[in-house]
Amino acid sequence: MTGKLSHFDAKGDAHMVDVGDKPVTDRVAVARCNIKMLAETFDIISKGQAKKGDVLGVARLAGIMAAKRTSDLIPLCHPLPITKVSVDFEADESLPGYHVAATVKTTGQTGVEMEALTAASVAALTVYDMCKAVDKGMQVNDLRVVLKDGGKSGRFEAT
Repeated sequence: MTGKLSHFDAKGDAHMVDVGDKPVTDRVAVARCNIKMLAETFDIISKGQAKKGDVLGVARLAGIMAAKRTSDLIPLCHPLPITKVSVDFEADESLPGYHVAATVKTTGQTGVEMEALTAASVAALTVYDMCKAVDKGMQVNDLRVVLKDGGKSGRFEAT
């Protein structure tokens, strides 16, 4: 860690980081979170019985769309030419709920961690939105980057 926040200049003013001199490299980031719900809600989703339709299918599309719009949501985030976004759900009866994993790739001058975090969180929020009529107590938890690779700082894997 450098101890310096890159989104602030010498005067302490927020600015968009200049990545113009950075080399173009392949970059990937994976973010994860989970959404915990009542067992009844889990059953409705897993059995495809939600009144609003395919909850996980809609949430997957929402996550993909969110990754593509990250720079519209995060003020100092660069718009990037994303080459791949995937959003996957893993059922976990012990939560009960789902683990969400979003993978984002690009070839560029800055990383895609924010895009992966945005995709995972919006996918989970979409599950909440589609099921809140039956379970207002759902919880989205543990949002974090678990893998980042490419660029000057190299590879990071969460432990």
